[in-house]
Amino acid sequence: MNIKKTLCFLVCTTALITGLRAQTSTNPAAPRLTLREAIEIALKNNYNIKLSQNNSTIASNNVTLGNAGFLPVVTGDAAFNASRQKIKQTRSGGAVNNLNANNTNNNYGVNLNWTIFDGFNMFANYDMLKQQDKLGTLRLQDTIQSTVANVITTYYSLVSQNVQIKALQGAIDISRTQLRYANDKYTVGRVAKLDVYNAQINLNTDTATLISQIQQYKNTQIQLNRLLVRNLQTDFSVGDTILVSNKLVLGDILSKAQTQNPAILSAQINKRLAEINLKQVRSNRYPVVGVTSGYTFSNSRTPAGFTLTQNAHGLAYGLTASINIFDGFNQWRKERNAKLQIDNAEINRKQTQLEIEAQISNFFVAYLSGLDLIKISQSNVELTKKNLDISLEKYRLGNITPLEIREAQRNYLNAESVYANALYQSKMAEVTLQQITNSINIQ
Repeated sequence: MNIKKTLCFLVCTTALITGLRAQTSTNPAAPRLTLREAIEIALKNNYNIKLSQNNSTIASNNVTLGNAGFLPVVTGDAAFNASRQKIKQTRSGGAVNNLNANNTNNNYGVNLNWTIFDGFNMFANYDMLKQQDKLGTLRLQDTIQSTVANVITTYYSLVSQNVQIKALQGAIDISRTQLRYANDKYTVGRVAKLDVYNAQINLNTDTATLISQIQQYKNTQIQLNRLLVRNLQTDFSVGDTILVSNKLVLGDILSKAQTQNPAILSAQINKRLAEINLKQVRSNRYPVVGVTSGYTFSNSRTPAGFTLTQNAHGLAYGLTASINIFDGFNQWRKERNAKLQIDNAEINRKQTQLEIEAQISNFFVAYLSGLDLIKISQSNVELTKKNLDISLEKYRLGNITPLEIREAQRNYLNAESVYANALYQSKMAEVTLQQITNSINIQ
């Protein structure tokens, strides 16, 4: 009876493991998604990139002479007025006239207003618009690099998890073999029932671990689908290799960051904008000179007046000028604050540069440590796998205890996990360093 129960348990467990394997993306039926394809889809669909593209286009559209104040403003004006009146007039000779007067008046024309000098403010405005355009382009590049980096790290996270899933599946195969050996030994009376129970517990534990790993894998799949802006339940398989470059040099990375890092370049532009703001504030010390001109047509009809109709048209022109003489010392206050804003911008630039250099140093240390750990853990995987195979054969022959083979199994799984994590962490550090220098390359 116990043997039948054990066989039934083995059949059920085998069916469960088969079902779990079908759920993972190692299933050949799932369409293959390469890293390049994932990046191309993200660049086409990602919402953050689209928003940044629109903002960059807006900033580019704003760089015009008219928006800076160089060009005149020309308007067309038209007005029509009418009234209907009943008028009683008494003449000096005593005659009385009763009139129904329909008065009309219409004016139309073209007017021009042009500021020809504003203390060089228009030049500062134009420079500001160009700097904002550069800032918009820089933010777009940063968004693209950030999105690509997120896609790469998420994709390789799936690769790493997939490797661990395969290792767990291999461990479950070994646990199932151990259970079969234990059951065979119990059948012939070589071991106690406790060994069979322990083998079943080990198989259940490994199966539960695999279920948790698959859940994590599915969650990461959803995260990648969100970055690609497509159906979150889209199933796909990923590659099985993580290639880590060993050619990164700290000096080169620090040098590139000075000229290519978006945060450092943005801080430099913000300082330039603060300097332009001071020019704009100082322009209020100068007079504002403008010209006005226009050509107007007017028609009026007043039946009850001395002039029944009147038509006029002609050119009007003039010159305006104004200057701030005293504004309660606000001009001095604004200039002082503008200078302090320049100081703040310079402090922020230095702080940003220091933070970026610290980030680079930290990630480079993680990158080098990861390369060393990859070499060690790769060798450890091979050793623990050989040890596990030998231990399983010894267990079949009855030379070691179930606890010893379980320990060999744990060592193998731990080695696989360390190796997969080392590859992923090193690749993540490499990609982050490339993102910091705005130089991600998927070749």
